[in-house]
This record gives sequence, structure tokens and C-alpha cells, in this order.
Amino acid sequence: MFKGSLVAMITPFTKNNKVDEKGIEELVEFQIKNGTNGIVPCGTTGESPTLSHEEHKKVVELTIKAVAGRVPVIAGTGSNCTQEALDLTSYAK
Repeated sequence: MFKGSLVAMITPFTKNNKVDEKGIEELVEFQIKNGTNGIVPCGTTGESPTLSHEEHKKVVELTIKAVAGRVPVIAGTGSNCTQEALDLTSYAK
């Protein structure tokens, strides 16, 4: 079971509207350094309704890599389309 405070992370973008990989790393480091007990990428706070599936998967992968096992990652997998939500949930596992 999860315990403590988990942060619903925003998804940073570059000026060219691409997922900001360095920004994700910096946010993860900031959150862990300041005591979060877990990271939640790609929830509604993280722009999930506006991310493409490729972007969504990329954000989850980048977050897991940056966390490096230090705290749990709970990937948001919601979608307005049931099949897409199921696909994202399967991917997140």
C-alpha cells in the first residue's frame, strides 16, 4: 500500500511544444529531494487529455527512468476512449 504524499506531476513542454525531457528529470529530482513519497505522471494535472499516446508513453518512460526506483511511480492511464485507456493501462504495467 502507498503511504505519504504523492505528487501529481505536470508535463513540461519545450517552446516547440514537445515533451521537455530535461524538464521531467528536473521535476522528478525536485520532488524527490523535497520529500515526495511517489510520482504520478500523466494524470489530468499532467495534461493527459491533450497528450498523444506516443507522448503519454514517453512521459511515463522518462519519469520511471528519472525516478530510478527511489519512489513509486503510478502512471495515469485515463482516456476519453475506453479502448485507449485499456491500452495505456496495459502499457503502464
